[in-house]
Amino acid sequence: MIVTTAPSPTARTIEQAKGLAAELSATYAPRRRSSISKLLASSGDRRAIIVTDGEIRFYDGDESPPLYFHPSMAFVRVKRLRKGETDPMIELSGCRPGDTVIDCTAGMAADSLVFSYAVGASGTVIALESEPILCAVVREGLAVYDSGLPDVDAAMRRIELTCGEHGRYLAEQPDNSADIVYFDPMFRQPILESSAIGAFRSLANMEALTLEVVEQAKRVARRTVMMKEHQGSGEFGRLGFGKRHVNTSKIAYGVIQVD
Repeated sequence: MIVTTAPSPTARTIEQAKGLAAELSATYAPRRRSSISKLLASSGDRRAIIVTDGEIRFYDGDESPPLYFHPSMAFVRVKRLRKGETDPMIELSGCRPGDTVIDCTAGMAADSLVFSYAVGASGTVIALESEPILCAVVREGLAVYDSGLPDVDAAMRRIELTCGEHGRYLAEQPDNSADIVYFDPMFRQPILESSAIGAFRSLANMEALTLEVVEQAKRVARRTVMMKEHQGSGEFGRLGFGKRHVNTSKIAYGVIQVD
């Protein structure tokens, strides 16, 4: 993979690109006047990260749309919370201001953002993402994305995004050290019309959640262990979650009340 910049880069974007190349064991390639197609052709595995002043974009070949950070539906959900409305994930998890939440499968950090807004400045959201490229794209986006709403931007900045495997992370945590432990693994039955899922599915960790990890989550959580899945999934029963269907959606939440 190569890491490069937009044409006519600033000194800051050049340094950012070089830093990402080192972090991801990739090759830094000065952009000069090369097109994206030409840059991708020069990459042995046809993957590239383009650093601009406002975001970073990941390309996996020149025919697929690039992956970049955007809060997407999380922004809509947070705006509902700002108006005093409810969110099913927040309601079913029992999330409160000041809580500590561990989001074990951050992905694009959509649910992390909703949790972060709900717990507020006195709370903590630790978001884990096992895939380094995805983690880098989202981390850089959370640091600079401008939603136009200062309180929403502050919620993004508060998310503690870490590149790591959730089973190992949970095993290292003390008993009862978080209020909520949350999982949103890649669905065993994909919702195919979701373009957001399609854009990063090739990067995402496809491993199923294990009973051993759920047991670790129950040890770490003070209140709730929660999982999001397709409403028809058999994962809820296999892993011991009580399913709560959201009537307006194809997804459901599995809830284990620890307390």
